[in-house]
Amino acid sequence: MSLRRNVVPVVLGAVVGGLGVRPTSRWYRALDKPRWNPPNAVFGPVWTALYALTAYGTARAMERGTAAQVRGIERALWTNMALNAGWCWLFFTAERPRLALAEILALDASTADLLRRLREVDPTAHHLVAPYLAWNSFATALNAEIARRN
Repeated sequence: MSLRRNVVPVVLGAVVGGLGVRPTSRWYRALDKPRWNPPNAVFGPVWTALYALTAYGTARAMERGTAAQVRGIERALWTNMALNAGWCWLFFTAERPRLALAEILALDASTADLLRRLREVDPTAHHLVAPYLAWNSFATALNAEIARRN
């Protein structure tokens, strides 16, 4: 199994998305955020773990799936990581929380689709990647609350 089929999109999503994140910007610091907004220091470790679980989970499923299932997982993963990275740029760089909210809803749907594909091939892979959907759901709620307040 070539790692480029699942590691490359995950690493690119992490790097491109990370370049768009600006938690110390004046704009972000000035936002009215809810008390349940985690400290900035939480995001790096959480995302590192989620990207690692996503890479490993998709690798497991790709090793076990048919050629058609592997192609579907690969397409879903590339789409998902593009949406993941795009959210960072819309929210932090473009400073558009409402537009980012619309985008993260697409990311949530994409993540659910990826999980569905993984579950069909390897339930363990599905369980490994499920925390990613949980965190994205939390991020969606946080994005919605920030958009509402600002």
